[in-house]
Amino acid sequence: MPDCLRPVRQILAAAHFAAERHAAQRRKGHTAEPYVNHLLEVAELLARLTDELDTNLIVAALLHDTIEDVGVTRDEIAQRFGEDVASLVAEVTDDKSLPKETRKALQIENAPHKSPRAQALSAADKIANVRSIATSPPANWSFERRVEYVRWARQVVGRYSQLNGRLAAEFQQVSAELQEWEKSGGTNDFF
Repeated sequence: MPDCLRPVRQILAAAHFAAERHAAQRRKGHTAEPYVNHLLEVAELLARLTDELDTNLIVAALLHDTIEDVGVTRDEIAQRFGEDVASLVAEVTDDKSLPKETRKALQIENAPHKSPRAQALSAADKIANVRSIATSPPANWSFERRVEYVRWARQVVGRYSQLNGRLAAEFQQVSAELQEWEKSGGTNDFF
């Protein structure tokens, strides 16, 4: 196999694996889009906004919620996609045995200690989540809960000391747009 095809095959294998594992999962927003759309958005953000194409980072983006949400093990990821991918996924995975508020506090606390690639992956995830909350929020989320999530995401991303400049700028842009949306009380269109 020509070396130029290897990254494409790895990314497509990860997309296929993620689509299979998340097949029954939908986003919580009122449009209830397939969860795989979120994974593709995170991967696309990283492909577009990082300085070099990092195949393992793109693969990790596609798999970043598999441990947390669908019970895939770190070992399974390592066996299928390599130790580097498994390490990246594990680095951005919350310990679901902990209470939600503890997990959120740990994300803030641990943010500056994440590797630069994990910071990039997490920031792309937060960008996608903030956009989703603004455009298709979960039906049971009040305006205040959406604002609270965005403030928390700003705290996490604000502590990333090694975040790629273009990802940081994208988060700042989304955050600024959302801040204007917040000031309007959520009555204006977000985008």
